[in-house]
Amino acid sequence: MAIKQEKNKNIGVLLGAAFIMATSAIGPGFLTQTAQFTQDHAANFAFVVLVSIILNIIVQVNVWRIICVSGMRGQDIANKIVPGMGYLLAGLVALGGLAFNIGNVGGAALGLNVLTGLDIKFGTIIAGIFGVLIFVSKDAGSMIDRVTKVLGGIMIAMVAYVAITSNPPVQETIIKSVAPDNYGILIFPIITLLGGTVGGYITFAGAHRLIDAGVTGKENLDQITKSSVMGVGIASIMRIFFFLAILGVVARGIQLDPSNPAASAFLHGAGQIGYKFFGFVLLAAGLTSVIGAAYTSVSFLKTLNTTIVKYEKYFIIGFITVSTIIMAFVGRPARLLILAGSLNGLILPITLGTVLLASRRKDIIGDYKHPTWLIVFGILTVILSAYAGINSLQNIKNLF
Repeated sequence: MAIKQEKNKNIGVLLGAAFIMATSAIGPGFLTQTAQFTQDHAANFAFVVLVSIILNIIVQVNVWRIICVSGMRGQDIANKIVPGMGYLLAGLVALGGLAFNIGNVGGAALGLNVLTGLDIKFGTIIAGIFGVLIFVSKDAGSMIDRVTKVLGGIMIAMVAYVAITSNPPVQETIIKSVAPDNYGILIFPIITLLGGTVGGYITFAGAHRLIDAGVTGKENLDQITKSSVMGVGIASIMRIFFFLAILGVVARGIQLDPSNPAASAFLHGAGQIGYKFFGFVLLAAGLTSVIGAAYTSVSFLKTLNTTIVKYEKYFIIGFITVSTIIMAFVGRPARLLILAGSLNGLILPITLGTVLLASRRKDIIGDYKHPTWLIVFGILTVILSAYAGINSLQNIKNLF
């Protein structure tokens, strides 16, 4: 009986880690991004989705295996590789997490507005309070797992309904997923989706959750790998359904509202019920991303300072509170978002690069042998994401 309970607990932890990674990726930006690219590329976007899923798996399996086998968080591994790099990484993740959390709180508020007509400022405050309450609870870890699983599951079900209702051209989509009209113009969307799904804090959300749950070491390698693939799988299922829901509308020649392309697609695809579904999806995406961003950003800071370790819960609550106050009373800080987005573009190659270097260090991973194929494909992904990151720095000029 005790063994069965332990097994069920482990399954719950693995699913929880997978969902916190997936729902961290499925934020308001994820929804708008997918809608806009589908409007621009129609069925050809299927190729982007397929390639990004493959790259996401390579990144997450590399990162999760090294982090969890070593039992060390990303910033600690970085400090082992290059002294001081962990502090830089923690700062980048925290800055990006804070800026994007402002957008996540705002996205949740917009979702409430669609559902109830509630003023955006009040919706922002309610979203912030929800996030705070998660971490006020005595067993915050289990609460995070439950909330992300429930909201994530409902989101997928609602989007699947709209995908079926909008009647997308499935056969054409399957063909275009491997043979698009123009490969060249799809490189930018691939890079953008890669950063949006496994960039910044998202890369570490699930792996750090497993460390906190004690799922570490070579003996848990199968579970670690399974959980990482599940995380990418959940986010990918959501991406595919959301893409198909939008495609069904775009394929009929309907122009999406540029101010809110995703909402207008759901309205055209499934009427008022579709529009309300979008409101809930946006609300849930915002709330779960608030949880993931706050939890992971502070997990990067806590091993750098003993005070943060001791009062971790209160730092997470403070992180959410600051995001909420900025969004409610200042509005979306465009300059901070541009800067954070540019810096966020550099996080993935740095983190994946340090993880790949760590895979050759016995003082970090012991006698674990990291698969060569993961290293090779990981290096190729580092090169691709570094190119994207350097280009993203061009956005900083917009600040001045």
